[in-house]
Amino acid sequence: MNAEKKVLVLGGTGAMGVYLVPELRKMGYQVHVVSLDDRKSDDPMLVYTKGDAKDEEYLTQLLKNGYDAIVDFMIYHTEEFRQRYKLLLENTSHYIYLSSYRIYAESEGLITESSPRLLDVSNDAEFLASEDYSLYKARGEDILARSGYGNWTIIRPAITYSKFRYQLVTLEANVVVHRMMHGKTVVLPEAAMGIQGTMSWGGDVGKMIARLVLNRNAMGERYTVATAEHHTWEEIAGYYAELQGLKYVTASVDDFISIVAGDGPDCWARWQLMYDRMFNRMVDNRKILDVTGLKQSDLMPLKEGLSRELSALPKGFEWPKTDINTRMDAYLAERK
Repeated sequence: MNAEKKVLVLGGTGAMGVYLVPELRKMGYQVHVVSLDDRKSDDPMLVYTKGDAKDEEYLTQLLKNGYDAIVDFMIYHTEEFRQRYKLLLENTSHYIYLSSYRIYAESEGLITESSPRLLDVSNDAEFLASEDYSLYKARGEDILARSGYGNWTIIRPAITYSKFRYQLVTLEANVVVHRMMHGKTVVLPEAAMGIQGTMSWGGDVGKMIARLVLNRNAMGERYTVATAEHHTWEEIAGYYAELQGLKYVTASVDDFISIVAGDGPDCWARWQLMYDRMFNRMVDNRKILDVTGLKQSDLMPLKEGLSRELSALPKGFEWPKTDINTRMDAYLAERK
């Protein structure tokens, strides 16, 4: 049905892209993936190209190939996006922009697409003057909304776990899974343990995004792309413990941030924790389900999804090194 339609996926080898691309092929699209990774395909309708899509000259030449839709997983700071949004919108019928559910302010109930954004309601002057992830994503949304074009869709994924991507509060796989594999204890912030978080499986997120591509009902709309399932961080840590033997202790917020940020400025680590992971993040996902035709019952339960992905890890896989592990070891040694 879509065999003559071409989709460009920018940065398409990450946590969401690895599941989105096969979904697009199942739907019959020709798919061109551009990323900094070396990938090969035996499918003539799926092409991987190694390239820097943030290079404007490269991007301009690339878009001459004529794509019906673009799914853009690239990370743009505000001025970077301001300089290229017209190029993207004018060279495709449908542009899908990656935002984040981190844009939302703290909510008393379920998050909906109309929930307040941090950019609009925060009183933290230092935070608002920054280029924090939650802010430049929201500013990118505003650039699209004020562009005068209507061929865009904004997606706001929750925390997405996937192949080689596993999160626990603000920690990533190179800390969480690395330490589990080596029998080491993980340090978590005590104040976050009772907070509700939402983690969606990359396979489900890929299905949702694929069903937005060239969907006329999605044009000019914003979607929180997520499961409705949510758990406290203590419960999520319990899943890791049950599945892979996670051991953890809790610490104060200041100690945790010191471990994560080290000697550098700690504002980014503090903002991610205080302005996201310590907000209760429970999603009303009816809008994305309605437009895609999916049901909550179609989505992967968190414990089952974590088990699936963790069990598929190659034996002996070594995670990229991070100084967070060194600082965490030192903290635990001093605590004994």
